[in-house]
Amino acid sequence: MLRANDPKVKTWVNVPDDTDFPIQNLPFGIIKNKDESHVASRIGDFVLDLAILNKSGLLGVDYVQELFESESLNKLLSIGKENLRRLRDRLSWLLDERHKDLSENETLLDACLLDIDTVEILMPLQVPNYTDFYSSKEHATNVGIMFRGKENALMPNWLHMPIGYHGRASSIVVSGTDIIRPQGQFKLPDQENPVFGKSRQLDFELEMAFVTCRENEQGSPVNIEETEEFIWGMVIFNDWSARDIQAWEYQPLGPFLGKNFASSISPWVIALDALEHFKVEGPKQEPVPLPYLRNEGFNNYHIELEVYLENESFEPIRISHSNHKYLYWNIFQQLAHHTVNGCNIQVGDLYASGTISGPIKDSFGSMLELSWKGTEPLQMPDGTERKFIENGDTVIIKAFAEKDGLRIGFGEVRGKVIN
Repeated sequence: MLRANDPKVKTWVNVPDDTDFPIQNLPFGIIKNKDESHVASRIGDFVLDLAILNKSGLLGVDYVQELFESESLNKLLSIGKENLRRLRDRLSWLLDERHKDLSENETLLDACLLDIDTVEILMPLQVPNYTDFYSSKEHATNVGIMFRGKENALMPNWLHMPIGYHGRASSIVVSGTDIIRPQGQFKLPDQENPVFGKSRQLDFELEMAFVTCRENEQGSPVNIEETEEFIWGMVIFNDWSARDIQAWEYQPLGPFLGKNFASSISPWVIALDALEHFKVEGPKQEPVPLPYLRNEGFNNYHIELEVYLENESFEPIRISHSNHKYLYWNIFQQLAHHTVNGCNIQVGDLYASGTISGPIKDSFGSMLELSWKGTEPLQMPDGTERKFIENGDTVIIKAFAEKDGLRIGFGEVRGKVIN
């Protein structure tokens, strides 16, 4: 076991018992500290500035300083999974209550261990490429029923391979960024011709996404047994969707303006290693996938997913509770399929899961499903109702894994919709 994942290790840092970020988490992100962008880790309600820590020599290995004085994690991720593991282990050692190298160095401590409220949390990645999958059977079935009926809910190819499309990387934003309601063409039910205007059916999509830390050569597929070494970690992902624009444009080529205006991610990249304790079996796959997609055993993650809706007129209320374990196609199958034709991946790529819905209504991962295409509006505490997301609404998605007294969380991703 990596020492960074040892549930018995305790820290000298004062962290709440219910924190998303115990010493066993130690994610990576980007902070702005005194007008400079630095790589950081997080523990409890503190951030650890790795650029300052590296200068002190306490990281123990000769890391190039520019790895930590950066506006994104891309350079750091490019050192490879074994070196990243070594770095997390060293951070765990320094923060361990049994070791005093950092805890008793007051000058260094004041400079590198900072209250999270004193720094700005930035977008963690410069995303070269972004792919959105469609890997929840429950979600695909729900959408299929709405638009094609029960008998044709799943398309014939869906049970044979992970379906996906290439999205827009430039419009991915960090949690806390306001979302401007998109405009475009859409068709009203009682009109023959399309109209132009602001989307009337703005939606969230409850997703997770994984981040790559290794590249393959173009023309060289990544074997499914190797995929885990290409993936460093995961973030929460909200793939904002304009359903009315999407419905009018998506045939025959699929998502375009209904999706590319914005996607939101959480700021801390959680290492897959930190989630090892929470691996579970995924849904039984029938028919059995083709050989290049077969990976038996524990390849899904038991990660609780929650969606809250907030407005100036009411406190946050939970409208959905799902779980990453519901994904029919797991992240390793997704990456194997993505590269089987020889597609080359890059460090810092984002691969989103697609909407993660569970088997009951309260676990559906979008307003499209929760309100069943607007026919069953959700009632709000202030007496209003929601078919889709209104101006002034803030969507908050949280994710955490918890087992045997250990909690590894992702924090949250939030976005307020403005006109």
